[in-house]
Amino acid sequence: MSEFKEEAVVETEETRFTDVIVGRNPVTEALRSGREIDKLLVAHGSMNGSIRALVAKCRERGIPVKEVAPQKLDFMSGGASHQGVALIVASHEYCEVGDILDFAAERNEPPFVIICDGIEDPHNLGAIIRTAEACGVHGIIIPKRRSASLNAVVAKASAGALEYMRVARVTNITACIEELKEKGLWIFAADMDGENWCSVDYKGACAFVIGSEGRGVSALVKKSCDVTVAMPMMGEINSLNASVAAGVLMYEAARQKQGIKAKN
Repeated sequence: MSEFKEEAVVETEETRFTDVIVGRNPVTEALRSGREIDKLLVAHGSMNGSIRALVAKCRERGIPVKEVAPQKLDFMSGGASHQGVALIVASHEYCEVGDILDFAAERNEPPFVIICDGIEDPHNLGAIIRTAEACGVHGIIIPKRRSASLNAVVAKASAGALEYMRVARVTNITACIEELKEKGLWIFAADMDGENWCSVDYKGACAFVIGSEGRGVSALVKKSCDVTVAMPMMGEINSLNASVAAGVLMYEAARQKQGIKAKN
């Protein structure tokens, strides 16, 4: 039995425009350089000695490793000799959570953060980043696993906003939430069962947790949040697109933080 979960070969916009490094020596040097890396892809059946060493290095650094069909690497390498291995590298440098909080302090503003709990569609993540930048969000937090990464598709969907947005990647979202709470942030989960979204005070230090496209906010993460907020759904569909829901919440928070009064 393979020690990795095999991925199907699917031609997507992400695979067409993602930054890729292929070949054992180039991959080795990229890992040695310390650059931002999203994941290591290993062709099925290629787990020999040198590739095992690369896998071990990735695991030491917390870099996800996935086994894929050789045809996927053929496609992603554009005809170059991949030797059974490829790195997906980030199109934008990640920061630390502390950098986000420091940025808020530099602006003398209460921290305003978005936490993406498993947003896997790069278009959604890019749209969230775009709206976040417009709303004065200080930074976005994503998990290292089960999440879209900062690839070229995200950069394109953000319409340039990624260049101005701090994005931190963490191993454990729940642990990160607890740390933010210790720093004085109130954490609001966006979910169907919660308080009316526009009846809550967002003027202080706060973070919104936006769940994945299919599952929403995970039960464990939701339990860690201080308050759950919901938007009324008056049609037959019972949920909004993740980036749309995030946008509605961010603009309500921005309205409150700017002291803009709603018309009665």
